[in-house]
Amino acid sequence: MTNPIAVFLAVLIFSGLAYDLIWLDGQATLLLARKFFQLVEWVAFWR
Repeated sequence: MTNPIAVFLAVLIFSGLAYDLIWLDGQATLLLARKFFQLVEWVAFWR
């Protein structure tokens, strides 16, 4: 991965988080965090 691609992805992620926090009150971030923890528990079960 080159530096311009990494910077573009970082800007894209941070702008998505900022949009969520400003206009959606962080609901999408909270949903993704909950789904991620469910995935971690599911993967740990199959370990």
